[in-house]
Amino acid sequence: YELEKQQQFSDTVNPGDVVFDVGANVGFYTLLSSVLAGESGKVVSFEPSPRNFGFLTRHVQINAMSNVTLYQAAVADQPGEAMFDFADSNAKSRLSDAGTHKVRLVSLDDLFARGEVPRPNLIKIDVEGAEARVLRGARTLLASGPLPTIFLATHGPEVHRECLGLLREMGYRVRSADARSVDDTDELIATQG
Repeated sequence: YELEKQQQFSDTVNPGDVVFDVGANVGFYTLLSSVLAGESGKVVSFEPSPRNFGFLTRHVQINAMSNVTLYQAAVADQPGEAMFDFADSNAKSRLSDAGTHKVRLVSLDDLFARGEVPRPNLIKIDVEGAEARVLRGARTLLASGPLPTIFLATHGPEVHRECLGLLREMGYRVRSADARSVDDTDELIATQG
């Protein structure tokens, strides 16, 4: 599964790290992060889809992952509620005004300010088009300490351009996670510049 990305991700997570899995789906990167971060690390995973969240919860339980905290919520630029659209594929569901299901929204800034989540070393973001909203909702967290590495899957050229701008504005150096150029890929890795 996503072998090249998986290898780069695995090479980045160290024992003791804090990893945020934003758009956790059924938990592949949550479980991988849990193993790589080890008992001294922590994984915080976010998934708004009730179906996916059920699978995610079960996968964490089956594997006895004691270092994982789960949020049934979509990460965005501010806390609240929004409509969610279920696609034919559980990996393609997304926030949408045309959605049929209401989901809880959280922002990383708000959770961090309230002490609910620690400062991350790495953030994986794959949220089917809401990537810029996630970044905008983490500005204070990202600006208040060392920049965590971000693995970012973008969905659409406008969102891609906006995310590149936000990351660079925050002091990130951005590279492609595959053989394509930064402008042509949809898989980015952002590190402290």
